[in-house]
Amino acid sequence: MSAGHGHGHGHAVNADRKLLSGALALILGFMIAEVIVGLAAGSLALVTDAAHMLTDAIAIALALLAIRLAAKPPRGGFTYGFKRVEILSAQANGITLLLLAVYFVYEAINRLIHPPEVKGALVLITGLVGIVVNLLATWLISKANRSSLNVEGAFQHILNDLFAFIATAIAGLVVLLTGFARADAIAAFVVAVLMLKAGIGLVRESGRIFLEAAPTAIDPQALGAELCAVDGVVEVHDLHVWEITSGEPAASAHILVQEGLDCHQIRIRIEQVLADRHHLTHSTLQVDHASEGRIEEHCSDAHGVVHRSATTVAPAPDRATPPAH
Repeated sequence: MSAGHGHGHGHAVNADRKLLSGALALILGFMIAEVIVGLAAGSLALVTDAAHMLTDAIAIALALLAIRLAAKPPRGGFTYGFKRVEILSAQANGITLLLLAVYFVYEAINRLIHPPEVKGALVLITGLVGIVVNLLATWLISKANRSSLNVEGAFQHILNDLFAFIATAIAGLVVLLTGFARADAIAAFVVAVLMLKAGIGLVRESGRIFLEAAPTAIDPQALGAELCAVDGVVEVHDLHVWEITSGEPAASAHILVQEGLDCHQIRIRIEQVLADRHHLTHSTLQVDHASEGRIEEHCSDAHGVVHRSATTVAPAPDRATPPAH
């Protein structure tokens, strides 16, 4: 058995912390002002934005905490360290967006039916200031490492808040010019739909990592066939591809090679294929010789599809490919 581990996963942690901290300060400062103005103006759109900004602040705070925990070295039973804390943070952000979206859809429908008085001028001014604040916050977080699903979750919160302020400013202008109070509720509804879209995306992507699904850019079936095409490889089974955390894929497999060939050299070639073509620099490979006529004796309970080279010695006719677990 041989194991090859490449650790090319390195984030500019300190830079990300500074960028996220700057965005957090902007969000918290403006959120307090928006709550005051929103209550004074009687605007659901502004209160919606303020509540969303609170979740933004929580999302950024969680992202900062997750970055700190993920940087801790592995110890004890946590052999990967705390890298998946980032994914927990991303999933929490996604679920929060979904819950808020449902609530604001409900409130928007109520206000469409029974529109309250809305002070359009206050809504417009606050919306315009909010656009500036969120543009700055979005710019800061966009400069951080967004390959991290954790940072991406915080970014999606801020980006949706930017859209919310654009909708709010438009609603305030409509109310100011026409007196159409329902524009405020319509803006809140639009924001809720955007929150729903972002939340579904975050929950889906974080869920794939928790379920140890293959990264979306890698097809395990095609990868198995590709590894079988490496000179000397007879069979590939127990092939698993997953993500330890976002942007850090890993793979493991049992490789059978022709008798008389150097298992060590073939393993090195396979690791090069995984790293160069698929950015899989963290791989664990078990490489054995395949005795002629006895290939079927290896791993009778192999997980998933068994991949064989076109030049493989024909296996016993009664061996069936085990079903995927």
